[in-house]
Amino acid sequence: MKTTQSNTQQFVITDMNCQACANRLEKVLNKNPAVDSAQVNFATETLSISYHDADTQDVVSWIKKAGFTGKPLEEMKDVSQKPDFPYELLLLWLLSAPFWFGMVGMMVGSHALMPPVWLQFVLASVVQFAFGWRFYRGAWASLRGGLANMDVLVALGTTAIWAYSTYIWATYGEHGSHGVVYFEASVMIIAFVSLGKYLEMRTKKDSLNSLSSLMNLVPKTAMRRYGDDWQIVDVDKIKHDDVLLARVGDRIAVDGIMTVGTGVLDEAHLTGESESPPKSVGDSVMAGSIVTHGSFEYRAVAMGDQTALADMITALHEAQGSKANIARLADRITGVFVPVVVSIAFGVLAINWFLLGSFEVALMRAVAVLVIACPCALGLATPAAITAGMGVAARHGVRFKDAPSLEMAGHIDTMIFDKTGTLTMGRPEIRVALVTNKLTYDEALAITASIEQYAMHPLANSIVKSALDKGLALSSLKEPQTFVGRGISGDIDGIGLVKVGTPDFIGMSDFNQFIKNTPSEFTSFYTNDVDQSLGWNLWQICSVVTVSVNDQLIAVYALADVPKPDAKALLDRLRLQHVDVMILSGDRQSVTDSVAKALDVSLAYGEMSPKDKATKINELKDKGRTVAMIGDGVNDAPAMAAAQASFSVHDASSVAKYAASAELMGDSLIGAYHAQKIAKATLRTIKQNLFFAFIYNIFGIGLAAFGLLNPIIAAAAMALSSICVLSNALRLKRLDLKDVHKA
Repeated sequence: MKTTQSNTQQFVITDMNCQACANRLEKVLNKNPAVDSAQVNFATETLSISYHDADTQDVVSWIKKAGFTGKPLEEMKDVSQKPDFPYELLLLWLLSAPFWFGMVGMMVGSHALMPPVWLQFVLASVVQFAFGWRFYRGAWASLRGGLANMDVLVALGTTAIWAYSTYIWATYGEHGSHGVVYFEASVMIIAFVSLGKYLEMRTKKDSLNSLSSLMNLVPKTAMRRYGDDWQIVDVDKIKHDDVLLARVGDRIAVDGIMTVGTGVLDEAHLTGESESPPKSVGDSVMAGSIVTHGSFEYRAVAMGDQTALADMITALHEAQGSKANIARLADRITGVFVPVVVSIAFGVLAINWFLLGSFEVALMRAVAVLVIACPCALGLATPAAITAGMGVAARHGVRFKDAPSLEMAGHIDTMIFDKTGTLTMGRPEIRVALVTNKLTYDEALAITASIEQYAMHPLANSIVKSALDKGLALSSLKEPQTFVGRGISGDIDGIGLVKVGTPDFIGMSDFNQFIKNTPSEFTSFYTNDVDQSLGWNLWQICSVVTVSVNDQLIAVYALADVPKPDAKALLDRLRLQHVDVMILSGDRQSVTDSVAKALDVSLAYGEMSPKDKATKINELKDKGRTVAMIGDGVNDAPAMAAAQASFSVHDASSVAKYAASAELMGDSLIGAYHAQKIAKATLRTIKQNLFFAFIYNIFGIGLAAFGLLNPIIAAAAMALSSICVLSNALRLKRLDLKDVHKA
């Protein structure tokens, strides 16, 4: 159905042979007035397209007109499917076998093993126009689209060799004294190029594809309760509220809620953490998790593409399909690469013919130039590394939104952390309260919680939880208003206008003086004797929430939080990686300093509004720093948007997740370290790949032009170049994230 609204969709593209093919499809689609944007990723063979006034079939038609085949990603049953057995490739190499025997003989100075020329012609013609037809088809589609690709080089080079050899044979006969035929060269070029493309495709779809490992986590069947018995059912037949059984070694089939029993699950595929705390009745379980201890029953709440695992697969596919900024360089080069190479080849032909006086020698050198100079390695350099890097990140609980986000994270030299809910547990407890004598503690807490239930902050959540734990009834609120970084207000029937937030928000002019000289009309409530003995010092290390009714102060709460267990280890690891760390918090300076001291952080700024945080980040950027912001709340969003890179922690607000360039899926903060190290390693791999691709082409063309590389060896080297780039990208899968001394 056509729609005037913009629609974003992903397609799996086939028939692409090199990066120039991806560039051509991207160029053709972006010229279409109905296309808002189109990005083609050669490594993942996907198209990400936004369009309007069209439907899916229109996009498929556009792709077909450009010379390719496209299918919507959602219609692909298994994006991880391996290539079929290469029967065609096997037949091609069987036909080339006689030439192999002949070339072995030529290496020892004998032509006796080479087939008769008429048989060479027959075999070469079959290979050239049957097995090589796809190169002609691809070359024609490429030229028609305005960009020349690898197919142009292969078709031009092999056709020249076949045509010249045919001319020599037709003119001088089987035993002619003039000239030598080179049918074996055209055959072996097509054979090596075809083999190289198959190996490249297999590597991309198998080893490089992180989606296959994620999709294989979901079991095919599960045990479902049926009356008093259990039955084995296919996972796709599970319905909402079905009760399922999980035992040690089983994988969870769908997202659910534990109803009976206890267990420990390995959820590393989503959180990056090998084991989560023991789960019991009421806890959630995620599809793909494996039960390491215990057995339990769980109720299905999300199936199929509604699970957290499916969401990760979709997000990972979209992110891998995006294009890093550094890839634009390779795209610009491959856009003009083939025409330049063709020009060089004709120049090599003319110069060598003129200098050497031998057309056949000049032709072989020109063809070698055409064959060696394939843009595949250059095109794969960036997307292959990005794809592998994102797969590694996903397995360690880091979900990058797109390729530019991963690329930027590789440059981070400064990490800024929010305090509450980011560096701390985010579950502060009320340690002391001052309540007006006009109300009981429970009455004041009920009023406060009635307002705080509309807020999105760990302090608010803790107050609401305290009220609910005591069984207090919460009132509804009229016209709640949130003042980001300050507080929240609203009307409660029978009570009036209630404000909850910072001392400044309710108009308290001197909070410290109030605490030191608490008016007699307020009563103190401590949670334990130790807190009471701390007195004034307790207020200095606690976060403060103040409450007023009709602009009259009714209560003040001091809440204390503790740092996350792995927070200091994370900061220590970052410092070893030469990354500066800093805390920006909206909390009081004394509270911020207390947490900073516990974590050994020298730069900590408290009493920062959302605008202040963003301003501080902009100041650091002006000094040439590459800044990452890690936060969890609405008040962190401006700072996260200002930073070059940003991470939202587990259970962050939707606003923070939207603003972030990456999401840390687990409870552990170590994901921030993983994100930085993976991104840095990915960026290093991209640079290595680009360097290799450039050097390969520069030296390869030079050697071919001077006759130091024959066309057959050039074809083998061209095939090997793409495999080398892919293999280097795959090294990211072995990245050591435990040794903090490795950059």
